[in-house]
Amino acid sequence: MAKRALSRDAPQRASQLHGIYLIVNEGERMLEIARASLDAGIRLVQYRAKDGVEPSSLRALRELTHARGALLIVNDEWQSAQAFGCDGAHLGPGDPGFEDPVALRAALPEMLLGFSCASEAELRAAYRAGADYAGVGSVYATQSKPDAGDPIGIEGLRRIAAAAPLPVAAIGGITLNNLRDVRQSGVAMAATVAAIADAGDPGAAASAFVRLWEER
Repeated sequence: MAKRALSRDAPQRASQLHGIYLIVNEGERMLEIARASLDAGIRLVQYRAKDGVEPSSLRALRELTHARGALLIVNDEWQSAQAFGCDGAHLGPGDPGFEDPVALRAALPEMLLGFSCASEAELRAAYRAGADYAGVGSVYATQSKPDAGDPIGIEGLRRIAAAAPLPVAAIGGITLNNLRDVRQSGVAMAATVAAIADAGDPGAAASAFVRLWEER
């Protein structure tokens, strides 16, 4: 199946699918962490609210990312991504729409779509359905997502990235200590949650991630 025709703005959004991919959890420090990270140069942000989207938070985050020229992806709830004018949605097993990505792609022709994939077969299926990128992991053990499953390790990530027909966002236990290995695996993006959110100075941590990723 061919990928869908993109809207005028979608190619520009898709071209930003590289670099550090910050995931922020709903909470009182969410906007502080996001603002510091955006000021540090991060241009991919995912909003995650496991207990339900908080409209005022998502609206404020949408305004913040828009002002910085950054992408805002909503985790789990594609309806909220659509309602609040976000750039895309990311879905995993159990999320509404995940089991029928073709129908979801047809319903959201102008939004970026990411799917969590655990195998090369799932990557190919996501691509055929019109996904823009895939989240792959957990690469390393992580406390941020208890249901992430067994780590695939850097060799597993390298193998999947080499076979992937679409950009890959590596996720799970990624820190400054292993970011260079992740970068060299061939993935387009490295997702992080705790390494920035739990840092004493999130802005400094985000700057360090951006600098290390951009090293050649």
